[in-house]
Amino acid sequence: MNLFDYVRPTSVAEAVTAAASADAAYLAGGTNLLDLMKGGVRHPGRLVDITKLPGLDAVETLADGSIRIGALVKNADLARDPTLLAAAPAVAEALLSGASAQLRNAASVGGNVMQRTRCAYFYDPESACNRREPGSGCDARGGDTRGQAILGWSDACIATHPSDFCVPLAALDAVVEVAGVDGSRDLAFDALHNLPGDDPSDETALRPGELITAIRLPAEVRRFAPNARYLKVRERTSYAFALVSAAAALDIADGVVSEARLTLGAVAAKPWRAHAAETALVGRPVTAETAREAAEAALADARPSGDNADKIVLATRVLARAITLAAAGTPERMPALPGSVFAAVPAQTATGAIHG
Repeated sequence: MNLFDYVRPTSVAEAVTAAASADAAYLAGGTNLLDLMKGGVRHPGRLVDITKLPGLDAVETLADGSIRIGALVKNADLARDPTLLAAAPAVAEALLSGASAQLRNAASVGGNVMQRTRCAYFYDPESACNRREPGSGCDARGGDTRGQAILGWSDACIATHPSDFCVPLAALDAVVEVAGVDGSRDLAFDALHNLPGDDPSDETALRPGELITAIRLPAEVRRFAPNARYLKVRERTSYAFALVSAAAALDIADGVVSEARLTLGAVAAKPWRAHAAETALVGRPVTAETAREAAEAALADARPSGDNADKIVLATRVLARAITLAAAGTPERMPALPGSVFAAVPAQTATGAIHG
């Protein structure tokens, strides 16, 4: 591990000033950053420890009904927060489907949003990776592509974004609060992560030194709470990243979908909002046929990035099943295996409140 400076600021203003240098990195839970440093993938010259910054570790309901989640709230705490469980149960289900209990206790929601791809070639300093070293090439092309992208990829990078948490956030039109040396701003969640294009190292819309301070869920997310699910297919039921995941949130009136929010995970370098699928569902009841048609619309532009054409079929089926599960109703209690296709689905309710 390389030598680095360590600073612990006492305010957000001090933090963004300290992180203004190009080789600085923010340290919160460290569950991803420290692994990257120990593996020789990242070499920050300065760590800015933000764990003691005040005011970033609370979940609160604002005057307009939106829910503000501080960036230092732990994943485990957010997943069991009564306000979140009642308003956005799919977000809680996604959080509980990720990593292990120990990691959820340490990881922060801001860090979760900013975690890096789990592409094996990115993690191997001996492999060419445009995301890690711009212009070096992409050894994933022609390599092991089973888990790689099927949407939005480029010749320069076929990696996927690994977060479970981000998938329902994108579906629910979350907003990211950001602080920088030039002040604070709001960023639409869908605009936070970039597709690779010609420069995959430009991963997010954040400016140098900017810090995520909170994530807001708009008040309207409560409309979808009675019919919201997160579904994740992985190589093993726990402690594994998704091969494909999907968040489905539906507003159903008189048996017909009046609005749908659908996002796929682990299929692109960012959570993939399925607008075509949403449009296909509106004004129709959810049946096996309409769910399948919507899912097929979502994957209409998908193409393999290697030997992974089967992932297109898998993504279609996962999204169709997530839609069907959401239409059946949010479970009254969190499934024993959150997000899992093997979970026994408990009795369902139209209240939209999941009890932890």
